[in-house]
This record gives sequence, C-alpha cells and structure tokens, in this order.
Amino acid sequence: MRNISSVLGRLAKSISISLVLLFAVTTTSQAQDAANGAALFKSNACNSCHAVGKKITGPDLKGLSERREEAWIVKWIHNPQGMVDSGDEQAVALKAEYPTMMAPYAHLSETDIKDIIAYVQAEEVKLAEKAAKAPAGGAAASSDASGMMIIGLVALFVVAVAVIFALNRVTKTLEKVIAANQATIAAAQAQHEEAGESSSAKFAKAFLKNKKLVFFVVLMVVGLLGVAGWKAMWNVGVHEGYKPVQPIKFSHQIHAGVNQIECQYCHGGAFKSKNASIPSANVCMNCHNTVTASDHYDGEISPEILKIYRAVDYDPETRTYGNNPRPIEWVRIHNLPDFAYFNHSQHVVVAGVECQTCHGPIQDMEEVYQYSPLTMKWCVDCHKTTEVNADNAYYDQLIKAHEKLKKGEKMTAAMIGGLECGKCHY
Repeated sequence: MRNISSVLGRLAKSISISLVLLFAVTTTSQAQDAANGAALFKSNACNSCHAVGKKITGPDLKGLSERREEAWIVKWIHNPQGMVDSGDEQAVALKAEYPTMMAPYAHLSETDIKDIIAYVQAEEVKLAEKAAKAPAGGAAASSDASGMMIIGLVALFVVAVAVIFALNRVTKTLEKVIAANQATIAAAQAQHEEAGESSSAKFAKAFLKNKKLVFFVVLMVVGLLGVAGWKAMWNVGVHEGYKPVQPIKFSHQIHAGVNQIECQYCHGGAFKSKNASIPSANVCMNCHNTVTASDHYDGEISPEILKIYRAVDYDPETRTYGNNPRPIEWVRIHNLPDFAYFNHSQHVVVAGVECQTCHGPIQDMEEVYQYSPLTMKWCVDCHKTTEVNADNAYYDQLIKAHEKLKKGEKMTAAMIGGLECGKCHY
C-alpha cells in the first residue's frame, strides 16, 4: 500500500508539472501572438484609422470577435472591395456607414490576421481592467482622503484651543509681574535710552528742530531732482552711439577705408536728393560678382557675400541670375523726426559738407553707429559757426534774382527754386 501511494504521488506530481508547463507554453504563445499582432497593427498603419475603445475614421475594434466570425475577418482584410462587390450583407453595411474603403492587405497571412485579432482582444482586456479599477480606486482614495482631512481638522482645532488657553495664562501672569514692578521697569528704561542714544540720533533730533535748515535741504533735493528730470527728458529720442545688428556684416572700414571707395558710389542719392539712399544689391554685385574673399575662407566664398547672392538669386557656379530675388532688410541707424526736414544734396553739393562732419570717421568703422546726436541744438550750433560757400551755381542764381528785383523786373517763385519737389514733398 505504501509503494502504491508513493507511485500515485509521483504520478500526480508529474501531471501537475506537465500541466504547469503546458499552461506556461500556451500563455507564452498567446503573448507572442499578441505582441506580433501589435507590431503588424502599427507597421501596416492600421492605427491611423482604427482603435480599440473609440471610433476614428474606421469602426471601433472593441468587441470585434463578438461581432464577426474569424473567417469573415480574414476574408475582409484580404479583399474588402471584393466582399462588397460580392453582395456580402455585413460588408455592404460597413461600406454604407464608412464610405472610405479600407485598402486590401493580401500580403498578410491568416496567422498574421489572427495575431492582430489576439492583439485587439488583449487591448479589450486592458480596457476592462482599467474600467474596473478606476471607480473603486478613486472612491477608496477619496474616502481615505476625506477621513484623513476630518481627523486633521479635529486635531488642529484641539491644538489651537490648547495654545490659546496657554497664551491666556501666560499673558495674565506677565501682566501681574509688570504691575508689581512698574516703577523699576520705567527707571531702567529711561537709563537705557539715555546711555544708548547715538551721536547720529542726537544730530537727527537737532536737525529736525532747525526748520530753516530743513527747508533749505528740501529745496536742494527738489532742485537736483528737477535738473535730473530735465536732463532725462532732454535726451529722449537721442540715439547717439546706436549700433544695431545688420543682416549682413558690411565693413565700412574695408570699403571706405582700405579700398577708399567714395561714399557717393554706394549712396548716390546724397548728390541729388533729400535722402542719401541705401544702395541696391545690384551695386554690391558690380564688384562681388568676382570678389568673393575666398582667400580668407579656405577657397570658399565668404558667408556674408553668399547672403548677397541669395538676395539677388545669383548662382556663382553658372554665373546666372534666377527669378526669385529677395530684399536685404537693413536696419536704419540715422533717423530724424517726421517734423524735421533735412536735404542731403543741399549740404553735400551746395555747402560742400563732408560726410564725416555728421557721420563721424565712417572710414574707420567696422560696424556703423550713430556718431552725432542729431538734435536741433546740434544743427543750430553748426549753422551758427559754418561759413556760407557762395561760390557755386545755387547762389549765383540768387544773386541774379536779386539784381532783377533791384531793376524792378518781375520774378516768379520758379526762378528761386519754387519748382523743387522737396519744397512741398518731404
């Protein structure tokens, strides 16, 4: 009997181990199927139209195995349009509800499709577990939080009552002690104040008693604040030293200084108009279609010159221009108020003023900045000291006009520059 029971025990143990191994193998196989299905689901872009638990552009896949037979699902994925054309009722109903027809996936084997179904079922299980856990966990957490909050509030109330009671007892005791020693405390306090008063405190008291001195100091402070405010307001709108970052690092030192290019070669408007004008990119290309500064960049074109090429859509390899030019967004540096009129040609041509008089040593500037304040006072001071150069055609015309007036001849506004555009148009 003992031998039989021993044999039966070993047999039961063997069967148990086999069942455990079989369950493990089955579970692993299913996990592998679901994992492969997940990979196929994503690699074939199924997730762009379908999801488990919600509709996207295609139907919700939740409950797919309950709604459709596995064989039907395999046929549908292989050739959905063929099933619609064959008159399958379920396929026709899907086509009516979702007009966008799913593409055929004939390259997927039947095993692949079953793996995808396994993945969908695994996602359904996760959704169910999440739905089951959320309310219970949330309610428990909420209940625990409410209980802890009530206990905390009760404890806080008890502590507050105890503290108030203790402070009340301490206050009454201190009041009794102070009342019993009032005279001693007053004498000690007076002695301490007399001994500890500093020289600065004594000076402050004496200063405040002298009303005339206080008035004089207040008057001086008001005067200083007025001067500081006037100086601050006087400099509003003055941008002396302003040097913004430009889209292209153009060096006036190299062009006007080292290469001695005349200012008017680029700023031709200074001779004939109110504005000196910003040169167009075509003026730059007069030189830079051949000058590339490549000797400073290991045989490559300078990155700043490349910006000019991009602006005029120029290809340095083929030496041709394209049809997509773009403006260079230069940042303006010298800017007068709208109510102030200044004419470059009047100063450069008629008066013979050098560019450096207003713009400073432009030939030495790596980056241009505003050299002069350009205020009204600055202009007026210059006009007070600058002698008029009468030896030019402009003043010759004025002299002739005055001679005609002396002789009693008629003279129109046009004869003294009344037709110049700048007289009316700023």
